[in-house]
Amino acid sequence: MSEQPQSTGSAHIVVGVDGSEPSREALRWAAHYAQTIGASIDAVISWHYPSTYGLGGVLIDWDPESEARKVLADTVTAVLGSHLPPTLTQVVREGNPAQVLLDETKDARMLVVGSRGHGGFAGLLLGSVSANCAEHAQCPVLVIHGKAQS
Repeated sequence: MSEQPQSTGSAHIVVGVDGSEPSREALRWAAHYAQTIGASIDAVISWHYPSTYGLGGVLIDWDPESEARKVLADTVTAVLGSHLPPTLTQVVREGNPAQVLLDETKDARMLVVGSRGHGGFAGLLLGSVSANCAEHAQCPVLVIHGKAQS
């Protein structure tokens, strides 16, 4: 006889999402683990203006927050489908991705991130965001490499 997971009340898992395949795998893993332990999920994306903002070349009607919100919603739907877990919260925040994730994990059970996301160099084995989070988080950090086994 299988038992249903017991919710720990405030247990939640934070997962970094940027639309990349590694972040999709991180969201898949976080959703499975959250269901297993009865935790909620905070799917987090960050945005910031590029350092050259205001120097020309940036479209006046460009809205990075709306773009980030769309990337997050599209990724969540692509990974979890239309029947989203009721304990899923989508969080969009301005700031450096690593710092935003670290701030969001103050009371988290775990942080889950992909090994690398958008930006940086494709050849890096561990991205700067995941490395920074692994070094500075106050909770366990799981860095997802590759695809989950079916």
